[in-house]
Formats: sequence, C-alpha cells, structure tokens
Amino acid sequence: MKFDLIATDKKSNARAGVMKTAHGDIETPIFMPVGTAGTVKGVHQHELENDINANIILGNTYHLYLRPTTDILEKAGGLHKFMNWNRPILTDSGGYQVYSLSGTNKIKEEGVKFKSHIDGSHHFFSPEISMDIQRSIGADIFMAFDECTPYPCDYRYAKRSMHMTHRWLQRCLTHLEKTPVKYGYEQTFMPIVQGSTYKDLRKQSAEYIAGVNAAANAIGGLSVGEPAEEMYEMTDIVCNILPKDKPRYLMGVGTPINILENIALGIDMFDCVMPTRNARNGMLFTAYGSINIKNLKWADDFSPIDEMGITYVDTVYSKAYLRHLFKANEYLGKQIASIHNLGFYLWLTREARKHIIAGDFTTWKNKMIKQMDNRL
Repeated sequence: MKFDLIATDKKSNARAGVMKTAHGDIETPIFMPVGTAGTVKGVHQHELENDINANIILGNTYHLYLRPTTDILEKAGGLHKFMNWNRPILTDSGGYQVYSLSGTNKIKEEGVKFKSHIDGSHHFFSPEISMDIQRSIGADIFMAFDECTPYPCDYRYAKRSMHMTHRWLQRCLTHLEKTPVKYGYEQTFMPIVQGSTYKDLRKQSAEYIAGVNAAANAIGGLSVGEPAEEMYEMTDIVCNILPKDKPRYLMGVGTPINILENIALGIDMFDCVMPTRNARNGMLFTAYGSINIKNLKWADDFSPIDEMGITYVDTVYSKAYLRHLFKANEYLGKQIASIHNLGFYLWLTREARKHIIAGDFTTWKNKMIKQMDNRL
C-alpha cells in the first residue's frame, strides 16, 4: 500500500490523503462501513458501491472464521469474490472479540480460548492463527492480534495487557514472514496502539508501534465507555508520536461529532456499527442533528429526511413515509435508514476532506459540530 498526503489543515492536525491498494484507491479521511460477516446489515453491495460510494468496508476475522469458515472462503477465492465486492476490505483480527466476549474467554500468553456465540463450541485464537485466517480472508488491510482492555481498567492490568499486545505483535510479524499471500495481491499489515486511558502507557505503546515501521498504524482500546474528552486526549498523544507519512486508523469510533473531532487530531480512518445499528432502531443522523423517526411528530412531516437535501438512495423519501415503514415493521424502513446513515457518515468525511484541501476545515468543523449536536 502507498499513502500520499495531499493537504494538511493550518489550524489543526487534520489531513487529506490517498491510500492506494490492490483493489482501488481510498481517499482520506474515510469512514468504513462495518460488514462483520461479509455483509453490511440491510444494505446490498450495489447500494454500497453506487448509492453511497463506499471505497472500503470491514470484515471480521472472528465471525468469518466461524461462518462461513476459512475453508469456504478459500474455495471461493477470498472474501472479495465470495461477496462480489471489488473494492478494498479491511479485517479486524478478532482481538476486539477478546474484549466483547469477556464472559466466555480465557486470555493467556499463548492466545485466547473462547466459546462460539453460535453453538457454544470451543475455539482458540493466537497471533499466528489470526494471521492465517486473515490471509485466507484476503483483506487488503489486516490487523495485528491484540487485547482490547475494558474501561475502566486497572493500571497494572492495562500495562500488562499492553506489553502482551506488543509481544503478540512480534509473533504476528514473525509468522507473516513465513506465510505468503494467497490470492496474488499484497496485503497491508497494521499494528495497534493500546494502553487504555493512561498517558504514559499510550505514549509508550505509540513509540513501540511507530518503531515497527509498518505501512499504516491503528489506535485501539478507545470508544469502549470512556468519556469523549479522554478519547480525544489519548488520540492526541498518539497522533503526535505516530509517523505523519503513514495512515492512522482509530478503531470503533464513533458518533459524527467524534469523527470530526478526531479528524482534527490527525486521524485518517474510522469504522463503527453505530450508523447501521442506530438506523435499525429508527435513529437517523443528519447535518442538523439526530432524528428518532418513530416519534409522532414525524407522522405528517412530508419533508425529506435530511433538510439539506442530501439523499443516498435513488428516491427521496419523506420523514412521514419512513416513520410509517417503521411503525408497520416493514424491512424497507430499516434498509432506507441504514443507507441514509451510512451515506451521511461518508458525506461527512468527504466534506471534511474538501474543507481540509480548501483550507477552512476548522471553521467548517466547528459549525457542523454545533449543528449536529441537536435532537430534532
């Protein structure tokens, strides 16, 4: 992967760039829709490509390993061919599931034993196994195996976990030297900064990760319940240490406001389930604030969903119609809402890019944050 830095903001650390991968270019800043099990919930691939123009999506190692299994993915020729998606894919290593399945796993130096959420069967992930699975998936960008600590987290535990994540990283790198790519194109490996919300640990981890000299770097262990200000403080510390000529990915973040604030700190890549998860529950994001489309106030409101006139589906639907679909429990309502929210997130990051290049990002960001911080 090659990364070209196009522009930087004069009043913040915001940047605009281009990541070049085997399956296409990714203009940054970018939001990546989450396609956990080889599908972005409720959204067809052609809608991702044609309606909201997603340049990259995510898959998840843990989920794809369990279903459809790496054997099926290899027979298909990798995840791209299996799901008929010809643009870039990034895979999470399964490390986050170490965190999210904390009640059913056992973490040791060797790796993690866990139970399948599907049938209760027992499985084991190590750094080496995670690398093998991600080779089989065939993502353009794939992640180091790490432990995501909870919040709040005891300092001693956070420190011990961080050092184990660093040791796991070295095991990933050693194993990757022995495992060639499977589908004829290069994959970009991305290590992950950890350290919970402790400044000294974040600094130490960022310096360690920077020393690996990978093509891109990630920040994990945030957006797990800590206050937004702590997230921003940790991100700022790390971004001031990670190389400026490499892309930076803040994992699992977040709200539209979180995204703009972190772009200002120097983050290039984001992902989060919030746009689609909230959409399925009737919560819509717009440039003027969020909407609970189930509320009675929208029953006879025939205006477009977004007052700015931004639409990401081939027809402009009214708030009244979308509310009707939700109240009638029609699947189309969740689909329209999901496309809308994903489209808005991608519109937001692309607008941020335009304003970084134009030189007025900070002024625009401050205006947008004030607008979006409303319940309509």
